[in-house]
Amino acid sequence: MAFYNSLQDIFYQWEYIGVFDYILPFLLVFAVVFGILSSTKFLGKNRAVYVIIAVVIGLLALRWQNFFSVFLAEIFPKLGVGLAIILSLLILVGMFIAEDETRYWSWGLASIGAVIALIIVYQTFEKLGYNTWGFGSDSAGLIILAVLLIALIIAVAVSGGKHEGSKKPGNAVWLPWRDVDFAKS
Repeated sequence: MAFYNSLQDIFYQWEYIGVFDYILPFLLVFAVVFGILSSTKFLGKNRAVYVIIAVVIGLLALRWQNFFSVFLAEIFPKLGVGLAIILSLLILVGMFIAEDETRYWSWGLASIGAVIALIIVYQTFEKLGYNTWGFGSDSAGLIILAVLLIALIIAVAVSGGKHEGSKKPGNAVWLPWRDVDFAKS
């Protein structure tokens, strides 16, 4: 039990000196900005410039500490719950769905992930008092419905890809039974 108390004391000390409010948010912003700049090679291969830009952006993000640290403290626990939900769905899909049907399920899981992400962002801003969309908490169902409809429209548009039957002249619409020879059946 002494280890639990000492570990808890360490976290309290870290919180007291500002590790969670200043150091970790700074390191997160620095790592993300530096990683993006390094991978895109936006300014050539000069890593020192990337470090300077990442440090400046990280420090500027901390200037608005009341919002930024609280935002990170609100969004990451909710993100953990969202990832647990998606991971559970992935495990169930992997156990019960045939391998040739996983392509369709991956689109569905991506849609569910997008809805979860929107809910997380919406709840985080609402908790912080920044209701930027102008909606009340009663309209979360309408937002989910709108996102699902948009996802359905995108899925239908993407799935209407090129078929081999549509390349033939005179076949304006691909019908699956056009390529089947019923005499051989």
